[in-house]
Amino acid sequence: MEEQFILRVPPSVAERIDRLLNESGSESMDLSFSEDGRSGAFIIGEDHFPASLLDLPCIVESYKTYDDNVLIKTADVGQMIMVRDDGDPPPEVVVEHRHGLTPPMRDARRRRFRREPDLNPELVRRVEKDLLNIMNGGTAENFDTEMGEQEEIGRKKAGPTRVEKPDVSEAGTNVVEPERSESDESDDSM
Repeated sequence: MEEQFILRVPPSVAERIDRLLNESGSESMDLSFSEDGRSGAFIIGEDHFPASLLDLPCIVESYKTYDDNVLIKTADVGQMIMVRDDGDPPPEVVVEHRHGLTPPMRDARRRRFRREPDLNPELVRRVEKDLLNIMNGGTAENFDTEMGEQEEIGRKKAGPTRVEKPDVSEAGTNVVEPERSESDESDDSM
């Protein structure tokens, strides 16, 4: 598999890149990042444009073809380099891009993915400890006794429940039907 990323540029820069790739011009392109690895500069010719490396909200698969018939997967793309004009504001400190690549994936993180539950870390540790105790043959330490006492009181008032089984030794109840074969069930009305 190849390593790939998506380069998103403003329309004016896209035209210059298209001209540079189609013509054998003397302009050069360069991309350099600062020490943090998330911000940098995109250089085309003598012009410098600010750039940011952002994570996409979901993985995008990329394919290529040799015969316009069969597609071959080449990579899973998870990052995008966003080049901005000088006047555009930089993205927030967030390292993840809010939207996907296509219009249906607009605001994808909020609309498509489940939010992480608000769990108390202490509660999670306590439940994990209780489960390990139970698996090792012990009991849970922090068992809620109010519910257990209410269930016990309800069982004592109701008394033991016993299911009565019918007595099969009575005459006529143990009659066994003869087994039927498939030929007995066939239709003889022809």
